[in-house]
Amino acid sequence: MRIAPTFNVAVRALRRNKLRSVLTALGIIIGVGAVIAMVGIGNGAKAQVEAQIASLGQNVILIFSGSTTSSGIRTGWGGAGTLKIEDAEAIRREVPGVVGVSEEVVSTTQVAAGNQNWFTRIYGESADYFDIRQWPLADGAPFTSQDVRSANKVCVIGRTTATQIYGNENPIGQILRIKEVPFTVTGVLMPKGLSTQGVDQDDIVISAAQLFAISMCK
Repeated sequence: MRIAPTFNVAVRALRRNKLRSVLTALGIIIGVGAVIAMVGIGNGAKAQVEAQIASLGQNVILIFSGSTTSSGIRTGWGGAGTLKIEDAEAIRREVPGVVGVSEEVVSTTQVAAGNQNWFTRIYGESADYFDIRQWPLADGAPFTSQDVRSANKVCVIGRTTATQIYGNENPIGQILRIKEVPFTVTGVLMPKGLSTQGVDQDDIVISAAQLFAISMCK
């Protein structure tokens, strides 16, 4: 079969049925466009979910103390408060395959610097926390294991906290008061945005776990 005559016959047929040809072409265009759009939306949603899961850290195991019951009221996970910093040290020392451990003390409180204050979440963590959560810093440096051992009053803050307290100023090296205790800001975390529960992950202050545990007890 010769191509040229076949092409001419096809062109004449299209000319004789212009409306049908236009509708057929329009249907093909809409169909292909819809498939491309659905595939793009699906890939975008998949990438967003994977990014949110990755923001929590990969190959992470969370360990909570058990529940306790007082006057018939159960407190739920972590309510017993039986886990100690020594337990984290034992896991780090005795469990094979563990590459990082971060003991965690969590609280919410008012923080202040100068004449500015902000109510935020305070996390007491070890120096391994940033690697475990795969959370790099946008500016400055994280506190170190030596800071934890020496109970140095240092902390790393999220972007939201930095903006609310310091505005456009560079927070690195500034003093942040937590429970009236002065902490030096050593770094600002890379923004993460909202979590899967709709919580602002950047509204946070992270300090050395042992020091914060001592502060919580005072």
